[in-house]
Amino acid sequence: MTAGTTAGGPTIGLLGVPTSAGSHNAGQEKAPAALRSAGLVEQLAERGAGVRDFGDLPVARHRPAERADGVRDLGRVRMVAGQVADRVGEIRAAGLLPLVLGGDCTITLGVVAGLARHDDVGLMYFDGDADLSTPQTSGSGVLDTMGMTHMLGGGVAALSGFGPRQPLVRADQVELFGFDPDELDTGEWTRLTGRNLHATPAPAVRQDPAGRAADALSRLAARSDSVLVHFDVDVLDTGAFPLANFPHFAGLTLDEAASCLGVFCRSAKFAGLVVTEVNPDHDPDGVLLPALVGMLCAAVAG
Repeated sequence: MTAGTTAGGPTIGLLGVPTSAGSHNAGQEKAPAALRSAGLVEQLAERGAGVRDFGDLPVARHRPAERADGVRDLGRVRMVAGQVADRVGEIRAAGLLPLVLGGDCTITLGVVAGLARHDDVGLMYFDGDADLSTPQTSGSGVLDTMGMTHMLGGGVAALSGFGPRQPLVRADQVELFGFDPDELDTGEWTRLTGRNLHATPAPAVRQDPAGRAADALSRLAARSDSVLVHFDVDVLDTGAFPLANFPHFAGLTLDEAASCLGVFCRSAKFAGLVVTEVNPDHDPDGVLLPALVGMLCAAVAG
Protein backbone atom coordinates (compact mmCIF):
# COMPACT_ATOMS: atom_id res chain seq x y z
CA MET A 1 0.00 0.00 0.00
CA THR A 2 1.08 3.59 -0.60
CA ALA A 3 1.91 5.89 2.30
CA GLY A 4 -1.18 7.24 3.98
CA THR A 5 -3.43 4.26 3.24
CA THR A 6 -4.78 1.43 5.34
CA ALA A 7 -6.91 -1.57 4.55
CA GLY A 8 -9.99 0.50 5.41
CA GLY A 9 -9.05 3.58 3.41
CA PRO A 10 -6.64 6.49 3.56
CA THR A 11 -5.26 7.83 6.82
CA ILE A 12 -5.31 11.58 6.39
CA GLY A 13 -3.21 14.23 8.07
CA LEU A 14 -5.50 17.26 8.07
CA LEU A 15 -3.98 20.74 8.27
CA GLY A 16 -5.64 24.14 8.07
CA VAL A 17 -3.70 27.15 6.78
CA PRO A 18 -5.87 30.22 7.45
CA THR A 19 -3.98 32.76 5.39
CA SER A 20 -4.75 35.47 2.88
CA ALA A 21 -1.34 37.13 3.25
CA GLY A 22 -0.48 36.39 -0.38
CA SER A 23 -3.80 37.54 -1.77
CA HIS A 24 -5.34 40.84 -2.83
CA ASN A 25 -7.98 40.93 -0.08
CA ALA A 26 -9.15 39.16 3.05
CA GLY A 27 -11.60 36.27 3.31
CA GLN A 28 -9.69 33.11 2.43
CA GLU A 29 -8.25 32.89 5.94
CA LYS A 30 -11.74 31.85 7.07
CA ALA A 31 -11.84 28.79 4.82
CA PRO A 32 -10.31 26.07 7.05
CA ALA A 33 -12.80 26.73 9.84
CA ALA A 34 -15.69 26.97 7.38
CA LEU A 35 -14.80 23.68 5.69
CA ARG A 36 -14.58 21.94 9.06
CA SER A 37 -17.95 23.43 10.06
CA ALA A 38 -19.46 22.12 6.82
CA GLY A 39 -18.72 18.57 7.96
CA LEU A 40 -15.41 17.73 6.30
CA VAL A 41 -14.01 15.58 9.11
CA GLU A 42 -17.27 13.77 9.73
CA GLN A 43 -17.80 12.97 6.05
CA LEU A 44 -14.27 11.64 5.68
CA ALA A 45 -14.86 9.34 8.64
CA GLU A 46 -18.21 8.19 7.22
CA ARG A 47 -16.39 7.17 4.06
CA GLY A 48 -13.92 5.07 6.02
CA ALA A 49 -10.97 7.44 6.12
CA GLY A 50 -8.90 7.78 9.25
CA VAL A 51 -8.22 11.42 10.12
CA ARG A 52 -5.47 12.78 12.33
CA ASP A 53 -6.21 16.45 12.75
CA PHE A 54 -3.12 18.66 13.02
CA GLY A 55 -5.26 21.72 13.63
CA ASP A 56 -4.74 25.13 12.07
CA LEU A 57 -1.64 27.26 11.76
CA PRO A 58 -1.86 30.84 13.10
CA VAL A 59 -4.09 33.19 11.13
CA ALA A 60 -2.27 35.42 8.64
CA ARG A 61 -4.95 37.81 7.39
CA HIS A 62 -4.39 40.02 4.37
CA ARG A 63 -3.15 43.51 5.14
CA PRO A 64 -2.28 46.46 2.92
CA ALA A 65 1.42 46.36 2.04
CA GLU A 66 3.61 48.43 -0.23
CA ARG A 67 5.38 46.74 -3.11
CA ALA A 68 9.02 45.84 -2.52
CA ASP A 69 11.05 44.18 -5.28
CA GLY A 70 7.81 43.85 -7.23
CA VAL A 71 5.83 41.91 -4.60
CA ARG A 72 3.69 42.55 -1.52
CA ASP A 73 4.05 41.18 2.00
CA LEU A 74 6.85 38.80 1.09
CA GLY A 75 7.98 38.28 4.67
CA ARG A 76 4.66 36.94 5.90
CA VAL A 77 4.11 34.79 2.81
CA ARG A 78 7.55 33.26 3.29
CA MET A 79 6.89 32.75 7.00
CA VAL A 80 3.61 30.91 6.35
CA ALA A 81 5.20 28.76 3.64
CA GLY A 82 7.91 27.74 6.10
CA GLN A 83 5.33 26.79 8.73
CA VAL A 84 3.42 24.75 6.16
CA ALA A 85 6.56 22.96 4.98
CA ASP A 86 7.47 21.94 8.52
CA ARG A 87 4.00 20.66 9.35
CA VAL A 88 3.54 18.83 6.03
CA GLY A 89 6.96 17.26 6.46
CA GLU A 90 5.78 16.03 9.86
CA ILE A 91 2.56 14.65 8.37
CA ARG A 92 4.44 12.85 5.61
CA ALA A 93 7.05 11.46 8.04
CA ALA A 94 4.19 9.96 10.05
CA GLY A 95 3.07 8.06 6.95
CA LEU A 96 -0.11 10.11 6.55
CA LEU A 97 -1.74 11.59 3.46
CA PRO A 98 -1.73 15.41 3.68
CA LEU A 99 -5.03 17.21 3.14
CA VAL A 100 -4.23 20.90 3.42
CA LEU A 101 -7.00 23.48 3.63
CA GLY A 102 -6.09 27.01 2.57
CA GLY A 103 -5.83 29.86 2.31
CA ASP A 104 -4.39 31.50 -0.77
CA CYS A 105 -2.36 29.69 -3.43
CA THR A 106 1.05 30.55 -1.96
CA ILE A 107 0.60 27.79 0.61
CA THR A 108 1.30 25.23 -2.12
CA LEU A 109 4.97 26.26 -2.07
CA GLY A 110 5.10 25.09 1.52
CA VAL A 111 3.28 21.84 0.81
CA VAL A 112 5.60 20.96 -2.08
CA ALA A 113 8.63 21.84 0.03
CA GLY A 114 7.42 19.65 2.89
CA LEU A 115 6.78 16.67 0.64
CA ALA A 116 10.05 17.18 -1.25
CA ARG A 117 11.93 16.41 1.97
CA HIS A 118 10.75 12.82 1.51
CA ASP A 119 9.74 12.27 -2.14
CA ASP A 120 10.49 13.30 -5.70
CA VAL A 121 7.10 14.97 -5.93
CA GLY A 122 5.31 16.17 -9.05
CA LEU A 123 2.52 18.75 -9.10
CA MET A 124 -0.92 18.57 -10.68
CA TYR A 125 -1.85 22.25 -10.76
CA PHE A 126 -5.66 22.16 -11.07
CA ASP A 127 -6.36 25.87 -11.15
CA GLY A 128 -8.28 28.52 -13.05
CA ASP A 129 -4.99 30.34 -13.64
CA ALA A 130 -1.45 29.28 -14.50
CA ASP A 131 0.03 31.66 -11.86
CA LEU A 132 3.02 32.44 -14.05
CA SER A 133 3.13 36.16 -13.34
CA THR A 134 6.49 37.63 -12.27
CA PRO A 135 7.52 40.48 -9.98
CA GLN A 136 8.69 42.40 -13.05
CA THR A 137 5.48 41.99 -15.06
CA SER A 138 2.74 41.86 -12.43
CA GLY A 139 0.55 44.90 -12.18
CA SER A 140 -0.50 44.03 -8.64
CA GLY A 141 2.55 42.50 -6.96
CA VAL A 142 0.20 39.94 -5.38
CA LEU A 143 2.15 36.76 -4.70
CA ASP A 144 -0.60 34.24 -5.25
CA THR A 145 -0.50 35.14 -8.95
CA MET A 146 3.15 33.96 -9.05
CA GLY A 147 3.05 30.56 -7.36
CA MET A 148 4.16 28.52 -10.36
CA THR A 149 6.85 31.05 -11.22
CA HIS A 150 8.44 30.59 -7.80
CA MET A 151 8.09 26.82 -7.70
CA LEU A 152 9.83 26.66 -11.08
CA GLY A 153 12.75 28.70 -9.76
CA GLY A 154 11.89 32.24 -10.91
CA GLY A 155 10.71 35.36 -9.12
CA VAL A 156 12.12 36.59 -5.83
CA ALA A 157 14.97 34.65 -4.22
CA ALA A 158 13.23 34.23 -0.86
CA LEU A 159 10.63 32.03 -2.55
CA SER A 160 12.42 30.65 -5.62
CA GLY A 161 15.15 29.29 -3.35
CA PHE A 162 12.70 27.99 -0.79
CA GLY A 163 12.71 24.31 0.15
CA PRO A 164 15.07 21.33 -0.02
CA ARG A 165 15.65 21.51 -3.77
CA GLN A 166 15.90 24.24 -6.39
CA PRO A 167 13.69 24.51 -8.27
CA LEU A 168 11.00 22.99 -6.11
CA VAL A 169 9.56 21.31 -9.22
CA ARG A 170 11.10 20.79 -12.63
CA ALA A 171 9.08 21.85 -15.64
CA ASP A 172 8.56 18.22 -16.62
CA GLN A 173 7.08 17.54 -13.16
CA VAL A 174 4.21 20.00 -13.59
CA GLU A 175 0.84 19.64 -15.26
CA LEU A 176 -1.19 22.83 -15.63
CA PHE A 177 -4.78 21.64 -15.72
CA GLY A 178 -8.17 23.33 -16.11
CA PHE A 179 -7.08 26.96 -16.48
CA ASP A 180 -8.98 29.53 -18.53
CA PRO A 181 -6.68 30.29 -21.50
CA ASP A 182 -8.05 33.83 -21.72
CA GLU A 183 -6.69 34.58 -18.23
CA LEU A 184 -3.07 34.29 -19.42
CA ASP A 185 -1.38 37.35 -20.88
CA THR A 186 1.25 37.18 -23.62
CA GLY A 187 4.09 36.97 -21.12
CA GLU A 188 2.52 34.05 -19.29
CA TRP A 189 1.93 32.17 -22.54
CA THR A 190 5.54 32.83 -23.48
CA ARG A 191 6.77 31.43 -20.17
CA LEU A 192 4.46 28.44 -20.45
CA THR A 193 5.63 27.49 -23.93
CA GLY A 194 9.25 28.48 -23.30
CA ARG A 195 9.47 26.04 -20.40
CA ASN A 196 7.65 23.33 -22.37
CA LEU A 197 5.07 23.04 -19.61
CA HIS A 198 2.33 20.48 -20.21
CA ALA A 199 -1.02 22.26 -20.22
CA THR A 200 -4.65 21.15 -20.50
CA PRO A 201 -6.86 24.26 -20.48
CA ALA A 202 -10.51 24.25 -19.50
CA PRO A 203 -11.96 23.97 -23.04
CA ALA A 204 -10.00 20.74 -23.56
CA VAL A 205 -11.02 19.41 -20.15
CA ARG A 206 -14.71 19.95 -20.95
CA GLN A 207 -14.47 17.65 -23.96
CA ASP A 208 -13.71 14.63 -21.75
CA PRO A 209 -13.04 15.50 -18.09
CA ALA A 210 -12.06 12.05 -16.83
CA GLY A 211 -10.14 11.18 -19.98
CA ARG A 212 -8.14 14.41 -20.01
CA ALA A 213 -7.42 13.97 -16.30
CA ALA A 214 -6.16 10.44 -16.89
CA ASP A 215 -3.89 11.62 -19.70
CA ALA A 216 -2.36 14.39 -17.57
CA LEU A 217 -1.94 12.06 -14.62
CA SER A 218 -0.24 9.42 -16.76
CA ARG A 219 2.34 11.94 -17.98
CA LEU A 220 3.03 13.26 -14.49
CA ALA A 221 3.17 9.88 -12.78
CA ALA A 222 5.74 8.71 -15.31
CA ARG A 223 8.11 11.50 -14.27
CA SER A 224 7.54 11.66 -10.49
CA ASP A 225 7.62 9.30 -7.53
CA SER A 226 4.48 10.90 -6.12
CA VAL A 227 1.82 13.40 -7.19
CA LEU A 228 0.52 16.34 -5.16
CA VAL A 229 -2.79 17.81 -6.34
CA HIS A 230 -3.27 21.56 -5.98
CA PHE A 231 -6.98 22.36 -6.33
CA ASP A 232 -7.97 26.02 -6.58
CA VAL A 233 -11.74 26.45 -6.52
CA ASP A 234 -11.45 29.29 -9.03
CA VAL A 235 -11.22 26.52 -11.64
CA LEU A 236 -15.02 26.38 -11.20
CA ASP A 237 -17.45 28.56 -13.15
CA THR A 238 -18.25 31.55 -10.96
CA GLY A 239 -21.65 31.94 -12.61
CA ALA A 240 -22.74 28.56 -11.25
CA PHE A 241 -20.51 28.14 -8.18
CA PRO A 242 -19.31 31.53 -6.91
CA LEU A 243 -17.20 30.35 -3.97
CA ALA A 244 -13.76 31.36 -5.23
CA ASN A 245 -12.01 34.46 -4.00
CA PHE A 246 -11.50 35.68 -7.58
CA PRO A 247 -14.17 35.25 -10.29
CA HIS A 248 -13.69 33.03 -13.35
CA PHE A 249 -16.71 32.88 -15.62
CA ALA A 250 -15.30 30.34 -18.07
CA GLY A 251 -14.58 27.63 -15.52
CA LEU A 252 -15.67 24.04 -15.12
CA THR A 253 -18.88 22.76 -13.60
CA LEU A 254 -18.70 21.10 -10.19
CA ASP A 255 -19.41 17.72 -11.80
CA GLU A 256 -16.63 18.18 -14.35
CA ALA A 257 -14.15 19.12 -11.64
CA ALA A 258 -15.31 16.19 -9.49
CA SER A 259 -14.64 13.75 -12.33
CA CYS A 260 -11.09 15.06 -12.70
CA LEU A 261 -10.35 15.21 -9.00
CA GLY A 262 -11.57 11.65 -8.55
CA VAL A 263 -9.12 10.45 -11.19
CA PHE A 264 -6.21 12.28 -9.58
CA CYS A 265 -6.94 11.13 -6.04
CA ARG A 266 -7.38 7.47 -6.98
CA SER A 267 -3.87 7.27 -8.38
CA ALA A 268 -1.45 4.92 -6.65
CA LYS A 269 0.97 7.86 -6.63
CA PHE A 270 -1.44 10.34 -5.03
CA ALA A 271 0.52 12.08 -2.27
CA GLY A 272 -1.86 14.73 -1.01
CA LEU A 273 -4.37 17.46 -1.81
CA VAL A 274 -4.19 21.22 -1.28
CA VAL A 275 -7.46 23.18 -1.44
CA THR A 276 -7.10 26.92 -2.04
CA GLU A 277 -8.94 30.20 -2.69
CA VAL A 278 -12.20 29.31 -0.90
CA ASN A 279 -13.85 32.49 0.38
CA PRO A 280 -16.66 31.60 2.79
CA ASP A 281 -18.07 35.13 2.54
CA HIS A 282 -19.22 34.17 -0.96
CA ASP A 283 -21.59 31.54 0.45
CA PRO A 284 -24.09 33.56 2.51
CA ASP A 285 -26.81 30.91 2.09
CA GLY A 286 -24.57 28.07 3.23
CA VAL A 287 -25.12 25.81 0.21
CA LEU A 288 -21.81 25.97 -1.65
CA LEU A 289 -19.47 24.87 1.13
CA PRO A 290 -21.36 21.62 1.85
CA ALA A 291 -21.38 20.82 -1.87
CA LEU A 292 -17.64 21.39 -2.08
CA VAL A 293 -17.01 19.31 1.05
CA GLY A 294 -19.02 16.44 -0.41
CA MET A 295 -16.98 16.52 -3.61
CA LEU A 296 -13.65 16.68 -1.78
CA CYS A 297 -14.51 13.81 0.55
CA ALA A 298 -15.72 11.65 -2.33
CA ALA A 299 -12.48 12.29 -4.20
CA VAL A 300 -10.10 11.70 -1.30
CA ALA A 301 -11.89 8.89 0.53
CA GLY A 302 -13.80 7.25 -2.33
